[in-house]
Amino acid sequence: MPELKRLHPGHAPAVLAFELANRAYFAASVSDRGDDFFDRFTDRYDAALAEQEAGVCAFYVLVTEDGSVLGRFNLYDLEDGTARLGYRVAEQAAGRGVATSAVRELCRTAPAVHGLHTLRATTSHDNAASRKVLAKAGFVPVGPAAPADLGGTSGTWYQRDLRPDRDLQPDSVSAP
Repeated sequence: MPELKRLHPGHAPAVLAFELANRAYFAASVSDRGDDFFDRFTDRYDAALAEQEAGVCAFYVLVTEDGSVLGRFNLYDLEDGTARLGYRVAEQAAGRGVATSAVRELCRTAPAVHGLHTLRATTSHDNAASRKVLAKAGFVPVGPAAPADLGGTSGTWYQRDLRPDRDLQPDSVSAP
């Protein structure tokens, strides 16, 4: 059973293997990271770990029993109880509920571990799979996302309130 784990230095080889193996798959639905990402992977990885240590971001990997990475789930710009969510799942795991399950788990743990009460995410209009994951994980559309938010394409911002009472509606309370 895959396990969602906080990113650490020992994950670097598996993360690089994951990114390389799925590069073409990812590029079909999101902006390609470019050759520079791979050429400078160690520097970028170390910088991400430093950001995580500083509390600016929190990075997670979905790891199989053999140590390979099936997905990356990242919380960016942690500030005032809010963060942006980004994720990507290996082609071999796509369509099996892996992303939805991991996003839900992150939504459950983010309040206690990171003090978050709101997550935001963007996805392009063309990325039906990502829109489906976000909807199944309890995110709702909150407005348009500009091309600058999505690497050159238009889309939608989604948001999820992580507070435990988020599902209670005033009209759903029974009268005594």
